[in-house]
Amino acid sequence: MATYRQIQEYVKAKYGFQPKTCWIADVKEQEGLDVKHAWNRAGNERQVLCPPEKVRAIRDALRHFGMI
Repeated sequence: MATYRQIQEYVKAKYGFQPKTCWIADVKEQEGLDVKHAWNRAGNERQVLCPPEKVRAIRDALRHFGMI
């Protein structure tokens, strides 16, 4: 399983932007992957969702690393 840093580096190299870790966690959660509860997360709802235009790039990275 790839680390968040590896996913960020892949997306930056291929798509030209570095996704926030909260965006990666949001997409992982959308795909049904296990995500740990962040220490700084307020409540059970995600505060910062991944922008719709960035989801495709992050999903591509998850596929690249065999996570989905």
